[in-house]
Amino acid sequence: MIKVVLVVLSVAVALYLLLCGVLYFKQEKLLFAPTHLPASYRFRFPGPFEERWTTAADGTRLHGLLFKAPDSKGLIFYLHGNGGALDSWGNAAATYTTLHYDVFLLDYRGYGKSGGTITNQAQMLADVDTVYQQLRPEYPENRTVILGYSLGTGPATWLAARHHPKLLILQAPYYSMRDMAARLYPFVPGLILRYPMPTNELIGQVSAPIVLFHGDHDEVIDYNSTLRLKALLKPTDKLIVLPGARHNGMTDNPQYRRELAQLLE
Repeated sequence: MIKVVLVVLSVAVALYLLLCGVLYFKQEKLLFAPTHLPASYRFRFPGPFEERWTTAADGTRLHGLLFKAPDSKGLIFYLHGNGGALDSWGNAAATYTTLHYDVFLLDYRGYGKSGGTITNQAQMLADVDTVYQQLRPEYPENRTVILGYSLGTGPATWLAARHHPKLLILQAPYYSMRDMAARLYPFVPGLILRYPMPTNELIGQVSAPIVLFHGDHDEVIDYNSTLRLKALLKPTDKLIVLPGARHNGMTDNPQYRRELAQLLE
C-alpha cells in the first residue's frame, strides 16, 4: 500500500514539475496572441496616416502607424493589448485624432509587420523605449500622452516611470502580471513567471498625472486590481469607473469618450 502511495505521489510530482516547465518555457503562447501581416499588407483607415519603422538594438525592425490630426495638440503613444495587430487596433485612432491628438500605435515583435518574436520582458520593454525615444524629436514630452490598454498597461507604466510625459492613461490595468497569474494558476509558484510586469511597483515612480479607466464588469482583468492600484496613486491622480463595461470595447464606450474629451482639452 505504501509503495502504491509513493508511486502515485512520484507521478503527481513529476506531472507538476512538467507542467511548471511547460509554463516557464511556453509563457509567450499564453500571454501573446499576435496576428501576423505580410510586408505587402495595405492598411485602410479614414484620415491621414503613415507607416513608421524603428530598428531595435539587435536589428529587429519594429512597425507602427502614425495617425495625423488636424491642428495637433500633441501625441498619444498607444500600447495595445495582447491580441491582434494594427489592422484592427488602428480603428482606435479616430477617437483621439478627433480630439486633435496625433496617435502612434506600435506592433510588438511578431505582431503585424514587426519582425522577430518576444522572448523576454526586458526585450519587450527595451523595444517600447527605443520607439518612444525615436519619436521625441517630433513630439516633446510635454505634448505626449502615454496610453496603455490591457497588456500594454504594464509597459506603459514602466515607460512613464522612466520618462516625463504629459499624462499616463491606463485602460483596464492589472496590479501586476504575477498577481494575475496567481489568480489564474494558484498552484504554480510565482517565481517561474518570466513576465512579472510589476505595475504596482512602478506606478508610484510616475511623476506625470495618471488616470485609470476600468469597467466594473471586466471579465478578463479583475476590476479589483485597479482598486488596489488606486491606493498607490498620487492624491491628484484619478480612477474613472465605467459602470457595466466589460474588457473589450472601452474605446467606444460613451462615458470613456466623454471623460477622455475633458482630459485632453
